[in-house]
Amino acid sequence: MLELRNIFLQVDGESGEKVEILKNLNIDFQKGKVYAVTGPNGGGKTSIAKVIMGIYRQSQGQIYLEGEDISDLSVTERAQKGIGYAFQQPPRFKGITIQDVMSIASPGADLVRIRSFLRDVGLCPEDYLDRDLGTGLSGGEIKRIEMAQLLLRDPLISIFDEPEAGVDLWTIQKLLGLIVSRYKHNPNKTAVVITHNEKIIPICDEILVVDGGTIAAQGPPEKIWHLIKDDIECKVRNQCQGEVTYGVK
Repeated sequence: MLELRNIFLQVDGESGEKVEILKNLNIDFQKGKVYAVTGPNGGGKTSIAKVIMGIYRQSQGQIYLEGEDISDLSVTERAQKGIGYAFQQPPRFKGITIQDVMSIASPGADLVRIRSFLRDVGLCPEDYLDRDLGTGLSGGEIKRIEMAQLLLRDPLISIFDEPEAGVDLWTIQKLLGLIVSRYKHNPNKTAVVITHNEKIIPICDEILVVDGGTIAAQGPPEKIWHLIKDDIECKVRNQCQGEVTYGVK
């Protein structure tokens, strides 16, 4: 479905020097699978997502979608090809209603479908359709609205950047169920979930541990989860001093 070949990403550092964020990444994302991308903060997880989406332009390497080289395509062109991205911190748009942004996500969707997808993420359509997508919404509400947009669009590749951030436990469980039911074993779709959440990672089909801009470990949960379980649970409980270094290299 989606192939990353020899991907490097360099950015300008504070002193003008080149800083290497991603280093010779080679990843195959296959249809019918849900992938968890995890690892310590600053390891390159979100950078991978933004390179796939075209928000960041790789310094070297190629990206293929269904065998087509999309390395030079813009964000809009990649979205049209079937890549969708839900941000870790979704943007707010003052003056635009939630019904408006849902219609923008899928112009052909009628109000019945829009209402259905809002309900799927735990939002009552009657309370939200006419609301402004601005500062009056909580972070958790914004996350759920963006997820409803992505699900409504139904792209080939759906990237969820920390879908659990800023939402309550009940909502995490609901969003998790949506991802699993809609993507796992779906022969035409792929989901990539960037996460530290100990409830999401073990039920994914494959785990990629990103550390220092490289893939430190990759495989099914039964092979990878025990290597990172203690670090993630410790991080979640806020019992670690400083950043965790994942012991998988």
